[in-house]
Amino acid sequence: MKKINIVTLGCSKNTVDSEVLAGHLTQSGYEIFFDSDQNSDYVIINTCGFINDAKEESIDMILRFAEARKNGEIQRLSVMGCLSERYKKDLIHEIPEVDNWYGVNDIDAIVRDLDIDWRKQLVGERVLSTPKHYSYLKIAEGCDRRCSFCAIPMIRGKHISRSMDEILSEARHLSSIGVKELLLISQDLTYYGKDLIEKNTLAELVDKMATQNPQTWIRLHYTFPLGFTDELIAVFNAHDNVVKYVDIPLQHISSRILKSMHRGIDSDGTKALMRKIRKAIPNASIRTSLIVGYPGETEQEFNELLEFVKEFKFERMGVFIYSHEEDTSAYLLEDDVPAEEKDRRRDALMDLQQGISFQHNQSLIGKTMKVLIDREEGDYWIGRTEFDSPEVDNEVLIAAEGSEQLEGSFATVCITRADDYDLYADIVS
Repeated sequence: MKKINIVTLGCSKNTVDSEVLAGHLTQSGYEIFFDSDQNSDYVIINTCGFINDAKEESIDMILRFAEARKNGEIQRLSVMGCLSERYKKDLIHEIPEVDNWYGVNDIDAIVRDLDIDWRKQLVGERVLSTPKHYSYLKIAEGCDRRCSFCAIPMIRGKHISRSMDEILSEARHLSSIGVKELLLISQDLTYYGKDLIEKNTLAELVDKMATQNPQTWIRLHYTFPLGFTDELIAVFNAHDNVVKYVDIPLQHISSRILKSMHRGIDSDGTKALMRKIRKAIPNASIRTSLIVGYPGETEQEFNELLEFVKEFKFERMGVFIYSHEEDTSAYLLEDDVPAEEKDRRRDALMDLQQGISFQHNQSLIGKTMKVLIDREEGDYWIGRTEFDSPEVDNEVLIAAEGSEQLEGSFATVCITRADDYDLYADIVS
């Protein structure tokens, strides 16, 4: 039995692609490992090509395995994903140790090149690389937005929604095999359905999924501000299992910069939407992401961003340094904010967020909360509330000594103490 190591870099959409590929390979008799240090016959690297740091990480990983291929330690090395899609012509010549290069939509080609028949009906039968109790569920591919800083549309193409029946069928299957949390992903969830019936039908999809899988948490990732509808707000409030976690990347608050970014919304519109969500879903945890150092960002515009964060006190926030990506419309602008100034602005925002997070966590002490236990680590069970997504958000640490096996199960806990980004708790039931 041939052993294949699938190494996945980048976002959760790549994770799903790797799992779909693994499903086909497993059905055909291959032994699959994910991100493994074990010896394997073949290695397939699923790359990210979104921003400079991600591209460098992907190149470093390819070079590491290219050396192993050169030394005969592995028989075959293939590269797939965003970096390969974007820079294939250059990479073929620069790294000849790679046997095959594939783009983002070439899973069927990889399967066929391994002398396996491509069977479309196996797409939902993927092998989970995540812990078995949660799974990412991709509802669409590509993106029709044209944000000035983003290369995704040119890499992954136009937005293509999966059929609602197919998504709901996969959700039911995943719940039936023990998945307790479904994380819905695409480049922009709120565009779902527009290419099918010229209407945003995300609310309908989530409503049906929540009804059909009442014991399963449903988490929405990457909602675009313009597509956050009243119908979607109603779905959050209609179902206890649609977790009150609003992931809405805002990127900036300066109207001038938002216009240059082609976001389709200005400062007043953004603030009005945030107030609307706060009022309509008062117990929600809002996660956003912001970009600093965008071309032409002035000190005044950065201070406007700081004040915005102070005012709205997002429970979760990530900050990215602007990356000057070729072939994007922002690439035509001068990347004029010095690197050290970009770092300073990012650090200032994250310092502010650290204090906001600490205050929020302190307010939870003494409260009883439901958590999903992800793993055991040292002396603790590590879990998450509904307000936290895996790998990017806060965790709850629960003393493991004397407790029963909890991994992959829900538990009710009482929060006993808190720090900047973690909570500590005791089991209640």
